[in-house]
Amino acid sequence: MANSNRYSQIIEAIFLKSFKRGMTEIPFDRDQLVKTSKRLKISLPKNLGDILYSFRYRNPLPKKILETAPEGLEWIIRSIGRSSYQFVLTKQFQIKPAQHFAITKIPDATPGIISRYALTDEQALLAKIRYNRLIDIFTGLTCYSLQNHLRTTIPEIGQVETDEIYIGIDKNGAHYVLPVQGKGGADKLGVIQIEQDFSIAGA
Repeated sequence: MANSNRYSQIIEAIFLKSFKRGMTEIPFDRDQLVKTSKRLKISLPKNLGDILYSFRYRNPLPKKILETAPEGLEWIIRSIGRSSYQFVLTKQFQIKPAQHFAITKIPDATPGIISRYALTDEQALLAKIRYNRLIDIFTGLTCYSLQNHLRTTIPEIGQVETDEIYIGIDKNGAHYVLPVQGKGGADKLGVIQIEQDFSIAGA
């Protein structure tokens, strides 16, 4: 909670310093995190990226930022290069299971020894997806796990990462790149990660 409060103060101050009604993009860089924390007399975490990660992937932006968005729109933080970012006003976008979809029942083929020692984090979830071949079943492709925690740099975006990359092949021999994100606990899948996965697949 302490981290959440100080992160909110920093990111809120950066936004409000530049925001004017009608704006849809507000650029800023990592140096502004340092300058703003000094101005507010707030100690920074050792990993500056944790501030941005918090609001891009885990927690909602501060209330004062959210209140400036017109109805049906929301602010997100996009990476636009190395150590460069911008607040961007976009349509509200929530990714969650559709309640009206039919449930496909699949026997759990996870080896017992894996289930016994698996933790409750995203890696355990990814392991279950892999052993039960869920990507194959739901895409209709034959898929192979290529790499976990792929981290790379994309021009005009900067550093991006995804939890796991699969390569799929269909009956005609066409190949597909399938980035996979695993979420556990309070983490939620957001539009930023979808955009980054598209950029990774197209790189």
